[in-house]
Amino acid sequence: MTELKKIIIDDQEIEVDPAMTLIQACELVGIEVPRFCYHERLSIAGNCRMCLVEVVGGPPKPTASCAMQVRDLRPGPDGQPPVVRTNSKMVKKAREGVMEFLLINHPLDCPICDQGGECDLQDQAMAFGVDFSRFKEAKRAVDDLDLGPLVSTNMTRCISCTRCVRFTSEVAGINQMGQTGRGEDAEITNYLNETLNSNLQGNIIDLCPVGALTSKPYAFTARPWELSNTETIDVMDALGSNIRVDTKGREVMRILPRNHDGINEEWISDKTRFVWDGLRRQRLDKPYLRKDGKLVAVSWAEALKFASESISGKNVMGLVGNLTSTETAYALKKLLTSVGGFVECRTDGAKLPIDNRSGYVGNAKIDDLDLADEIFLIGSNPRDEAPVLNARIRKVWSEGANVYLLGPKVDLTYDYLHLGSDRSALKKLVTSTLKVGEEKNVVVILGVGALTGKDGSAVLGHVMKLASASNCKFLLLHNAASRVGAMDIGAATPNGISDLMSYEVIFNLGSDELEIPAGPFVIYQGSHGDMGAHRADIILPAAAYTEESGIFVNTEGRPQLANRSGFAPGDARENWAILRALAQNLDVTLNFDTLAQLREGLFSEHPHLRNIDSLSESDWCPELSGDLGKGDFIYPIKDFYLTNPIARASVLMSELSAQVKARNSNRIAAE
Repeated sequence: MTELKKIIIDDQEIEVDPAMTLIQACELVGIEVPRFCYHERLSIAGNCRMCLVEVVGGPPKPTASCAMQVRDLRPGPDGQPPVVRTNSKMVKKAREGVMEFLLINHPLDCPICDQGGECDLQDQAMAFGVDFSRFKEAKRAVDDLDLGPLVSTNMTRCISCTRCVRFTSEVAGINQMGQTGRGEDAEITNYLNETLNSNLQGNIIDLCPVGALTSKPYAFTARPWELSNTETIDVMDALGSNIRVDTKGREVMRILPRNHDGINEEWISDKTRFVWDGLRRQRLDKPYLRKDGKLVAVSWAEALKFASESISGKNVMGLVGNLTSTETAYALKKLLTSVGGFVECRTDGAKLPIDNRSGYVGNAKIDDLDLADEIFLIGSNPRDEAPVLNARIRKVWSEGANVYLLGPKVDLTYDYLHLGSDRSALKKLVTSTLKVGEEKNVVVILGVGALTGKDGSAVLGHVMKLASASNCKFLLLHNAASRVGAMDIGAATPNGISDLMSYEVIFNLGSDELEIPAGPFVIYQGSHGDMGAHRADIILPAAAYTEESGIFVNTEGRPQLANRSGFAPGDARENWAILRALAQNLDVTLNFDTLAQLREGLFSEHPHLRNIDSLSESDWCPELSGDLGKGDFIYPIKDFYLTNPIARASVLMSELSAQVKARNSNRIAAE
């Protein structure tokens, strides 16, 4: 264990790890040191010099606290602990000088800058700036960059903190931004005028401490003090990233990340950040019935009456969509089982075990990756299935971990050892002399797409056998936000969706990725006019994920609470309320009349869901490893930007999808 070192900061004595920097030590005692270039999740650059402090007994000049480690401080003449001051006259004068230099070329266009009101430069200028400038020469100007449809640039505002460069190269794993020139000619640029090729690029908007990089879709639409903030959970993938939804009136204006070290740190994917325009388009805002082959708008009373008549006495199967909350899935199960029906959440055909939680959750936490020496990716492309998780894997890889991929070769933004693409490679891996887990921390990540084949159960069994070694953890990477919660409440049937055509009525609860063949009568309950609504005979308009409160259990089995940030449009209603009203029409008695009562029933049957943001350990029970089939593993996501009805309704997501296709197309010589 590292021996702690004593240090005195502004007359407060503490013991810290010698590897800590002074800026980190200051934070431990509650002293905030101003900074522009320093960021705790990026490498240290030491560019801006705003974090200067005074080291007593050291050189007669201020020291950059972000770049000086505690171990480098000399003790006093009689062995006293080193003394650091953050509020001396030397420090104050130095910071004022740095601020004056930073403002020399800054355009001072705060009234028209989207960063206004939440700008680090504004805040620091209030604390360390003066009301005049000694600089009389003309300010320099810099050409703006074209980084693509997401990030707007005004590079004359740039203070060369290089946060964007470090993020794109270190976290996102792309090398399209850098700094060129020296002195006054130094500027941040994109090499060869390339647009950014990453599904994490929007994070540089949050990182930029000035208004040089702002959100292009959000530009000039609102000021931060006009917005209402709601802390909630993302449903674009199964990671459960913590987000903040900002609304103005009834409209969602932007989505920002919240820090959660155990899940998404402080990053979110571009789909999470920019999908909000899909919440406004192609919305279902009134009930519909199909009459004479055409969908006709009707009242709620007529729609519920017709739906109850269609269900009564029939063989019913309920399908749980990928964006459905756990409470809604629970309400659907209660309703349909009361009339002799069944509910299924594995709409992609994944062979997930019904009664073995370790088989559909595993026993690994997301932050177990931080301590991993080896990571095995089996049938998974985390760059598309969970971009933020992929960034965490890249971070561990950059610190020396070995990554192995068993599946078709893809660009994961980091190097890996390719073990093969098909089932035979998995069988070879499990039966080989490779000593997985011995004297090393190993995390095995299995993509849910590998379980969708006929041999899905056998694939799961082989991978769980591999992960049963000592010091080895297993994580099943889902791509549906609703899946683990729905499995927890038992929304699954022995035959899955294989016998879908044997049911007379399909109650489709927001499942828009499954094409239901002609034959069964279809009741669709959802928020967007997507594939499910096109196939429906009855449409019940429902709220989207930002318009109702709900619990979502992420891919590691952690229940999290998503809060409502707005209201559904038109006559659309919350999902649980629609099911409660339908139950009344069916003369079915449910044990709830309010969302609070619904949750009490849910928690009484499944107590672990009550522990919000906590992980419940599952008994490790490996599945039987049967005979594997043949053929390559197939990744489930073909187009990262168009994976759900909200994303497909988004103009911006369509533009990004087209951009990716154009980038991947084969260019001819003239191009």
